Amino acid sequence: MAGGTIIRTRFAPSPTGLLHLGHAYAALVAAREADTGQFLLRIEDIDRDRCRPEYEAAIQDDLVWLGLDWQQPIMRQSDRMEAYRAALKQLAPFSYPCRCRRGDIRVALAAPQEGALPAGPDGLIYPGTCRGRPLSDAGPGDVIRLDAERAFAALTLDRIGFRDQAIMPGHDHILTREQFLDGIGDVILSRRGMGTSYHLAVVVDDTAQKVTTVTRGKDLFDSTYIHVLLQKLLKLPTPRYHHHRLIRDDSGKRLAKRDDARAIRHYRDDGATPQDIHRMLGF
Repeated sequence: MAGGTIIRTRFAPSPTGLLHLGHAYAALVAAREADTGQFLLRIEDIDRDRCRPEYEAAIQDDLVWLGLDWQQPIMRQSDRMEAYRAALKQLAPFSYPCRCRRGDIRVALAAPQEGALPAGPDGLIYPGTCRGRPLSDAGPGDVIRLDAERAFAALTLDRIGFRDQAIMPGHDHILTREQFLDGIGDVILSRRGMGTSYHLAVVVDDTAQKVTTVTRGKDLFDSTYIHVLLQKLLKLPTPRYHHHRLIRDDSGKRLAKRDDARAIRHYRDDGATPQDIHRMLGF
């Protein structure tokens, strides 16, 4: 408990593969940061094409094996489409439909320049081809994007920022309006066939679950600027942030779901104990 405030955290995996060492580290960090009984599990299953119930069951089984417990019931994003629709409606004044595919964006970005294409936390930085289209023009194949420039103007902000408990504590991490527009741009609020996006869902769900400290890997650090902007637009509170280190393989590469050999299930099958995994991860 920090300054009389209950510390509530969450671990929010997507059930698209087995739990690996990086996930285990993230879950253990979140659980250790939380006050007793304030650790939550959220299943981020908006990608219905890739999510599988057997992976969700395996993730929960591995977390219990690691010694973790969480409040019930578990929140599942697939049950929360109405909340995301309400948030999208609130963001309508700062949104527009976009019909561009990745190939269209690559062509638009490559036309006037050579070398690497500009990318940010949401992928290639959208060049604004569909900006200005009214939401009434949206079709089933469109995504919905945030008009970042309009959002900053509505909030009368010239910068956006937050503090982090793990990276330079006490320091304000700031992006100016121009840095946000150039380095992040018009992010997607609702993806085709999903009804939402990671950025929108995580902001809405963290508020719904009364999460006070968001713990996650450093790879999501730049995404936090997006989330703070959405929180301000939706008039939601901004939690504390703790971006922890990433677990990497022997070559220094961040572990991903495709790194099946690092799955907790395989360590268990080879006779490892929960204490072995804790020690392996530095706890």
